[in-house]
Amino acid sequence: MSDSQNPVWFITGCSTGFGRELALRVLQRGWNVVVSARNVAQIADIVENKPNALAVRLDVTDQGQIDAAVKAAVEKFERIDVLVNNAGYGYQSSAEEGEEHEIRAMFDANVFGLFALTRAVLPVMRARKSGHILNITSVAGLIGFPGSAYYAASKHAVEGFSDGLRAETQALGIQVTCVEPGPFRTDWAGRSLKQTPNKIADYAETAGARLDATKARSGNQAGDPVRASDVMIALTQRQTAPRHIVLGAFGYDAVTKKLEERLAEISSQKEDSYSADYPTG
Repeated sequence: MSDSQNPVWFITGCSTGFGRELALRVLQRGWNVVVSARNVAQIADIVENKPNALAVRLDVTDQGQIDAAVKAAVEKFERIDVLVNNAGYGYQSSAEEGEEHEIRAMFDANVFGLFALTRAVLPVMRARKSGHILNITSVAGLIGFPGSAYYAASKHAVEGFSDGLRAETQALGIQVTCVEPGPFRTDWAGRSLKQTPNKIADYAETAGARLDATKARSGNQAGDPVRASDVMIALTQRQTAPRHIVLGAFGYDAVTKKLEERLAEISSQKEDSYSADYPTG
């Protein structure tokens, strides 16, 4: 971070959930923050009477709004130290029952919007050879669950993008971290979630069951967005930030188990993997 004493944060999706709580926690520390949402009326209370805060209208699928928001941030604060790509939402359906317009709309927000905003902010960070990008992905960015094939695909895309981005920017002083929450008490599983109802009986015990379980769990998840915000803030204060941070006990346990299983499976096929190369010697 270019100025750890008074950093400038730019956070997307601040009307609810992680974005809102993170903005409030950053402001409590007296730091500068650009608070964004599609409807600025929903974030007016966050920035009220706070000269170190700026509210901007931002739909990450609108390039014009992206350019205007980044310009406004730089005009007010002269730099952006931390970009938090938080805007996005969930969509659940069995793979077969997925609706094309819903899938594409989610990818526009979760993936292409994130790409576009990152591209807009990178020149600002690169000019100062400093910055930290936090991409809010999900446990689903590392694990595909039934009913979430398309959502997981969007988050897997952000994970892959982040790997390449980190490899390109680390030498420029710009760090990249993916934040991978499990179930948290936000609107993700409530108002913000879109679902295509399961009507094919063959998927009732897999995708259908998970759609029902997700709705039933909304409001009772173990994850605390305020505590998660404090973890994210602490990451940006480190000299070297991690590539991954999985948030919540469920997420940590599920991800470590999945990765151990994946490594064991890949390792068990080493001989076949090596056999695919041209012979040497």
